[in-house]
Amino acid sequence: MSAAAFVLAINLFIAGIFATAFGVVAAYQRSALGARWLAYAYGLGVLNVVFEFILPLQQDHRLVSFGIFAVFLFALAGCVVGLAHHYRIRPPWLLLGSAVVASLLVNIAILDMPRASFLRNMLYQAPYAVVQAIGVGVILANKRKRALDLALFAIYLVSSLHFLAKPVMAVVIGSGAAPQAYINSTYAAVSQTLGAILLIANGLIMLLIIVRDVMADMTARSETDTLSGLLNRRGFEDRGDRALTLAARSGVPAVMIVADLDHFKQINDSYGHAAGDEVIAAFARVMDECAAPHAVIGRLGGEEFGAFLPGANLTTGKLYAETVRHAFRSLPTGATGLKTPATASFGVAPLMPFDHLADLLRRADAALYEAKSDGRDCVRMAMPASSSTGQAARRQDRQDRLSS
Repeated sequence: MSAAAFVLAINLFIAGIFATAFGVVAAYQRSALGARWLAYAYGLGVLNVVFEFILPLQQDHRLVSFGIFAVFLFALAGCVVGLAHHYRIRPPWLLLGSAVVASLLVNIAILDMPRASFLRNMLYQAPYAVVQAIGVGVILANKRKRALDLALFAIYLVSSLHFLAKPVMAVVIGSGAAPQAYINSTYAAVSQTLGAILLIANGLIMLLIIVRDVMADMTARSETDTLSGLLNRRGFEDRGDRALTLAARSGVPAVMIVADLDHFKQINDSYGHAAGDEVIAAFARVMDECAAPHAVIGRLGGEEFGAFLPGANLTTGKLYAETVRHAFRSLPTGATGLKTPATASFGVAPLMPFDHLADLLRRADAALYEAKSDGRDCVRMAMPASSSTGQAARRQDRQDRLSS
């Protein structure tokens, strides 16, 4: 067995492994359309290697030579489509389709050209470089590029350039007197070795990217409340705890707002649970729309909601709560399905030194209880100072308001 044949056998094995791996991901995660395309692309890679082994046995090489070119081209194009689907970008069908059709026609035209011709080798390899360049464009179009995505960008760029370097290498080294002799040439050994390296790097990084994003998607779903679309209690506590730790380390202020829908049991009893669900969903939308992008917002359970605002002081937190309160009670009845406006009560507590999330929630909840006691549809704050004199004064003030 020649060196090139040995490397081809390795490539066959590698392509099969990646085709299986992407297929398993696609079967496990039905929404992973990108993984399905990548499984198809690496499956074509297996077929491409089979054709390479068949080629030396042919008297007329043209059909199998064209098959080798076409299958590999479709495999590269399939990878690009898979990437686009995974990144939730519309695949560049027109550009990719035009490149594939033009490449197939060019390949038919050069089948009988001398193998030593630089023009012939360039026309053979350039389509692969073009398809890889389209892949580079797809990766650049992904707006949320991280370390693995940048690594994949580098692999695609190197792969595209390596296809353009192959014609020079073929002329210098020699790719065999005839297509059937390719597998025994030094060029084939070098070319297939480079291909194996890129095949492994490309497949491994793409697999890691897909697994990374599938796991992130599963985590997001497990932390999301399906009715409100906000974080559930588990997700709120997890992300809120991280945001609180970061704020404490950075020395920036932060506030916790706990909100509760007023008379929610009466809404369910009077209008039904479907109407109650609409009210919850409407309130969640208002909380989300009024918050800054970095805010952590969640449904803590039932009709209770929480919002952690990093970088906000007590005044800013009260302003946010008042904004949500006013916007919610001003919603048209069609948005809630009720005949009268729905209202909510709010408790606001500032982050104090050495606070844990549970401490902050407890103080905000105490302020919420005060808002409920004061007649609901209002905002109350847990003041930073908590002296007995201050507490007594607030209790007396509340009693005076209730008696008046």
